[in-house]
This record gives sequence, structure tokens and C-alpha cells, in this order.
Amino acid sequence: MHQPGQRPWSREVFEQRLRARGALYHIHHPLHIAMNSGQSSPAQIRGWVANRYYYQINIPIKDAAVLANCDNRQARRLWVQRILDHDGREGDSGGIEAWLRLGEACGLTREEIVDQRHVLPGVRFAVDAYVNFARRASWQEAACSSLTELFAPDIHQRRLDTWPQHYPWIEAEGYRYFRQRLAEARRDVEHGLQVTLAYFTDRQQQQRALDILQFKLDILWTMLDAMTMAYTHNTPPFHNCRMETADGD
Repeated sequence: MHQPGQRPWSREVFEQRLRARGALYHIHHPLHIAMNSGQSSPAQIRGWVANRYYYQINIPIKDAAVLANCDNRQARRLWVQRILDHDGREGDSGGIEAWLRLGEACGLTREEIVDQRHVLPGVRFAVDAYVNFARRASWQEAACSSLTELFAPDIHQRRLDTWPQHYPWIEAEGYRYFRQRLAEARRDVEHGLQVTLAYFTDRQQQQRALDILQFKLDILWTMLDAMTMAYTHNTPPFHNCRMETADGD
């Protein structure tokens, strides 16, 4: 627990503590371990892709909230690139389109991904909590929450390394999203890390940054918890449960 008067960590120690949170990244979740080791069924892979789509389409909304709260012109010029990466621009269809193609490569139809029929209540709740945080926090705090990207290149590379071998039924075109994000995530995290190290300078602020990063890690982990209940333990989500009612009650 933070004690008043504690000396701030140096930038180097602070960065080390941020990076150490990678031990709690969702690459270590049992669902991800199963996917990357070839233990997931086609239905489980499709369920993950369909649910993760809800996260993907909310990322540019989250980033727009960061921009709306940001009074730093140079920071806005750098941050807006994240929206373009996902929504696309002339000559580049963007990350959301690449994710839709991943879904199609896995055997989902575009319609069933876009209409969100497979999105679980727990996934929706977690993603919405993240977007609402970005809307209400300072832009620097919201930028700090994006630092899970510190650990993202590893998770994308593992998918590229293992999925083609384990899941030959997935069409190769579907992996374009993961290849794109290898470079984009490294670029994005450099800016987000600079903002965090510059803004959170006293010990209390630095602990706040670690708490924010943990919040985002919890969001990603909770999404996988919901998917595990649905696709590993076959526990129906609420919107697939029938509520029996008696006439006359």
C-alpha cells in the first residue's frame, strides 16, 4: 500500500514495474494457452473471434474519447493514428475489416459477426466499462490504460507461429490482422509509454498508473473468463437462457 511521503521511483524503475505487469496479461489465461497450443475446437475459436469483435469495434470509440479529452495538439496528432488503423482510410481497409476477414476465415459469416449475436453479456460489460473509463478519465490516464500494448506483440506473434500448424482449417488470409498489429502495437506503445512516464511522476501518481494498467488487464482477463464459461464449460450466457413464466402470475 502507498504511504505518504514515499520517494517516487526513477523513470527506469517505474517502467520496469509497468512492464512487470505482463505476468498478468491474458496471454497466460487458460483459454489463450489452449488456443495457442492447439487444444481449441473450431466452435471455441469462432466464439473467441466473434466476441473479440466487440472489443475491436470499441477501440476507435475509446480512442476518440481520449482525443476529446486531450488538450495537447501534438498528442492528438499522434493518437489519431490509432483510429485510422482500426477504422481504415484510403488505401487501407483497417483493422476492423481485417478482423471481419479473420472471422470469415474461421467459418463465421460477416452478418453474424457484425450483428453481435454471439457477444456474451460478460464480454459486453467488460468492454463497455473500458470505454466508459476512457470517457471519464483524464486523457493521460486513458493513455496509460492502453499500455497492455506493451505485451501485445508477443501474443500476436504466438498466434502467427502456432495457429497455422494447429488450425489448418483457418484460411491464411485471416491472419492479416495479427501481422498488421505487430508493427502498429510497437509504435503505439512507444507514445503511450512516453505519456505515462512523463505525467505520472510522484509515487502516488505512479501507483495510480499501475492500478490503471491492472484495471485494463482485468478487463481483458474478464472477457476470457466469460468465454471460458460459455465455450469451455458450456454454461449458457444469460441471453441464451429461457425464463419460464406461469400464466396468471
